[in-house]
Amino acid sequence: MSEFALLGAELLAVTVLVFGLYFPRHRRRDLVVAYFAVNIGVLAVADALRTSGAGAGLGLGFALFGVLSIIRLRSTELDQHEVAYFFSALALGLLGALETTSIWRNIALMALILVVLALVDNRWVLGRYRQQIIVLDTIVTDEDELIRRLEDLLGAKVYSGRLLRVDLINDSTVVDVRYAGRPGKLIAPVSPPTYARQR
Repeated sequence: MSEFALLGAELLAVTVLVFGLYFPRHRRRDLVVAYFAVNIGVLAVADALRTSGAGAGLGLGFALFGVLSIIRLRSTELDQHEVAYFFSALALGLLGALETTSIWRNIALMALILVVLALVDNRWVLGRYRQQIIVLDTIVTDEDELIRRLEDLLGAKVYSGRLLRVDLINDSTVVDVRYAGRPGKLIAPVSPPTYARQR
């Protein structure tokens, strides 16, 4: 009976992870499918390994964790917050299948994952801080002048502007900008890069 309770808790946890946290905030339908597929796949395989009596279920489960991670991360480009949700889905799948003396410990760990993601992936906590690749159609190599131009362009506090490329032929400067704006207001698009005239 405890195994079914743990399975139910795991299914509830991944549903909260995907439909309660990820999808309302980021709206990528393809990753909804991926998160559920990876979670259920890890849960099924880890449970089969645990009950196989081979004596290596735990080690093989973590090996599966690593292999699936490599395959998934090499198959498409993911943002860092999407990587975090991906690993959380994997972790929930393993917690739902690992043999334990008390299911409450596994359930508590599942809840911890959800609570941490709910707090740190929240626009009211870190939503002001953003990263943007900006292409200026002028050459700027002085750091102080670059920061001033970026702050004028974005209307926000710029914490760093790291030069990625200076094109002397086309008179352009590519900058990786870290800045802070007001929560809930998008100052500049995140993708694709912003092309701004700064003569």
